[in-house]
Amino acid sequence: MPASATWCARRCHGPSANSNLPGVQVLNFYSTIFADQLKRGRKTATIRLGDKSHKYRKNQAVLVTIGYQHSPREKVFTAVIDSVEVKRVKELSPRDIEHDNPEFRRTEEMIHFLEQIYGRDVTVDDTVTVVRFSQIIENPPSMTERLHGIGGAQN
Repeated sequence: MPASATWCARRCHGPSANSNLPGVQVLNFYSTIFADQLKRGRKTATIRLGDKSHKYRKNQAVLVTIGYQHSPREKVFTAVIDSVEVKRVKELSPRDIEHDNPEFRRTEEMIHFLEQIYGRDVTVDDTVTVVRFSQIIENPPSMTERLHGIGGAQN
């Protein structure tokens, strides 16, 4: 196996392994609860337990997917990472928490949620990574129209 294929096998998961975007990192969500929130733009961040700054970087393109490991995954959309912040759980702002889960605002709710996901106790002193992302909309009509000088003044 060529080195690039080995690298992709380690870095790419699910749909991206066969996509035309080799080496694109996947931002996967296990719960289908998030599908609607992601598609409606209500979930624009993820809070991951531990320091994931080596895995995700600002301006990096990622595939946002939903599904379980070693199972088919649904590609929700392609996104760009807007920011990656490593902090303690106690340093999470209500805004950090809301962008991860629009139903939550309090640290206690986030701790309980992380404990369910990771299957272990989580404390306010645990390290988390807040990854904010924005959906990449391919060829939005307004952008295409602006590029062709349709419907408005040009700068």
